[in-house]
Amino acid sequence: WTCPVPLRLVQLLRTNTQINMKVVAFLFATLTVVAAFAPAQHGRAQSILAAAAPKKPTFFQTVFGMDLFAPVSKQNDYGARGKKNLKMGTIGANSYVPEGLSLAQYNKIRGQDKAKKDKNYQRNVSKAGKYQGYDEFYIKRGTDTSDAWIKTEGRGHTFAKTKFDFSGKKQGEDKNYDGGV
Repeated sequence: WTCPVPLRLVQLLRTNTQINMKVVAFLFATLTVVAAFAPAQHGRAQSILAAAAPKKPTFFQTVFGMDLFAPVSKQNDYGARGKKNLKMGTIGANSYVPEGLSLAQYNKIRGQDKAKKDKNYQRNVSKAGKYQGYDEFYIKRGTDTSDAWIKTEGRGHTFAKTKFDFSGKKQGEDKNYDGGV
């Protein structure tokens, strides 16, 4: 039997602990470097049966993948009320009819009210998606070229129109507002 390690090295390792630690550290570093550059070992090889098995989604994939509005996805869109099957209830024998009106007169009034509501709804639906342009507003106000708009009435704001004048002034009175603070 022959010893692959030289006898002198074995004797040095036994007698000198400082060299012993250096050799162990060198061997450990060498093994670490070799392991770092070795190709990664993959786990168990997949069989055809394992690949064909369907994966069950996790609980969170199931919950977060839900789309509760999928069956009726357009139910909350603007103007969807016109697509729903909404109708006015019919008046039966035991239904309320205001005193002084016949059933036909009351149905006529109810029909007129419904037609008025439907017309107003359609008027508002037709305005959907029509907005005042951002750039056009600033160009019209003059903000893009000067700051004279700050001295105008309302300081460049566009006010909503109201049906009545709530200022409390009588028609023909001059306004006292000069645009200042």
